[in-house]
Amino acid sequence: SPRPPLRLAGEREPRLVQPATGRDCTDAMVQFAHDFLSSLPPVDGFVLKNRSPSCGIADAKVYSSAEKGGAIARRAGLFGDAVRERFPNLPIEDEGRLTNRALRESFLTAAFALASLRAAEAGGELRDLVAFHSRYKLLLMALSQARLRELGQIVANPDRRPAAEVFGLYRRQFEAALCQPLRRPSAANALLHAFGYVSEGLSLGERAYFLEALGEYRVRRTPLSTPVGVLRAWIVRFDVPYLADQRLFFPFPSSLLSPEDSAGGREDR
Repeated sequence: SPRPPLRLAGEREPRLVQPATGRDCTDAMVQFAHDFLSSLPPVDGFVLKNRSPSCGIADAKVYSSAEKGGAIARRAGLFGDAVRERFPNLPIEDEGRLTNRALRESFLTAAFALASLRAAEAGGELRDLVAFHSRYKLLLMALSQARLRELGQIVANPDRRPAAEVFGLYRRQFEAALCQPLRRPSAANALLHAFGYVSEGLSLGERAYFLEALGEYRVRRTPLSTPVGVLRAWIVRFDVPYLADQRLFFPFPSSLLSPEDSAGGREDR
């Protein structure tokens, strides 16, 4: 049978309580979170239970007391709070928000990027980092030109730092880049840059079609997936290895997107 429900109770520092038994589970949950998160191998992201008083990341209901009554606020659950505090730069989402296609794409892009970086770190050689950075250049350009320049400088390693130190510097800046929201002007510039690799093989009509789609994206009439989809088709058509390797266009297996994912919500800025 299911356990008696838990709830967050208290206005200033909510406690995790079990109304049916009167048990206060706060200390046990805090200890569990510490022990569990400390025991994990390297991870690249978290998917947590939405609206849960333990695992919610922003939408757990808070009540004034353990007694009956309406919610007075919403916040992260105790475990969700511990995850955010311990892994502030990892992608963290809840199952409910991931039904939004744009949020799902953003989460998967970040998680697969960090997993790929972890694989490069396991290689341990600077050439592994160079190859990784090359694959993510256009995605970084879409996120932030400034971050792209900073990361390029780290990869160039003009001070001849040891590989382990370079990887550490790169990871910190790369995680910071992934935390930035995708902005339409910078994303459009990255797509226009990629367009230059295929434009010579296109008819005037095809070029005009893409530029119109890009313009529609810039003014928020279409999602990012529209111009990206056009470019993907041309990448395959013209067999452009550099673009085919770019994670801006192929960031994760497409099978991870469900047809039931909603199209609503904030896709990109």
